[in-house]
Amino acid sequence: MEHDLTTALGWVETGTALCASAIAGLSEDEYAAASALPGWTRKHLVAHLAANAEAIANLVHWARTGERTPMYGTPWERAAGIERGAGLGADELTRWFTESAANLAAAMSALPEEAWRAPVVTAQGRTVPASETPYLRAREVMVHAVDLATGVSFADLPDDFLRALEEDIRAKRGHDTVPDLRGPQAAVTAYLAGRPATGVTAADGGLPPTLPAWL
Repeated sequence: MEHDLTTALGWVETGTALCASAIAGLSEDEYAAASALPGWTRKHLVAHLAANAEAIANLVHWARTGERTPMYGTPWERAAGIERGAGLGADELTRWFTESAANLAAAMSALPEEAWRAPVVTAQGRTVPASETPYLRAREVMVHAVDLATGVSFADLPDDFLRALEEDIRAKRGHDTVPDLRGPQAAVTAYLAGRPATGVTAADGGLPPTLPAWL
């Protein structure tokens, strides 16, 4: 599914602001505390977001220049960057997140209209038009703003983004494997993403099965 470019760019801006607000003023101990993702501290998560901004910027560079620039140079680069970032001090890590997000926003803003149609390849090996890179980034900053566990919830995310994310997750998980659900949009999307959700039931009124975390 392709997403409206202007809308997706707005989602990136909103999600980035949510993440920035979530980490603003965190102490070293708070930064080192567990995130909502098992095995990851908030530092791991913010390092992932900073590295992801740089990786998606590589795809934007690819689209602009035609020079093949993969998101990550090697299969191990992503994990290594997260571990390195998790060892940074709070101020340095926040600076990396802020600067990488700003650099990505600037690169996207400067991309010529025709370059948005250029094909690029994601880390999962999918060939997509560059116009899909804002949505790929939006997923990361929106969902992980919640995973930072500082008070942001799926209910704080834009309704149109939640609907797009629900459709995306259903397609990725397989429509035949995800039950029909009843509940508020934010709760249904959180459930489909494998995050805690209340008020979600299957069509028959029973509790749906627990899903593993997605993204």
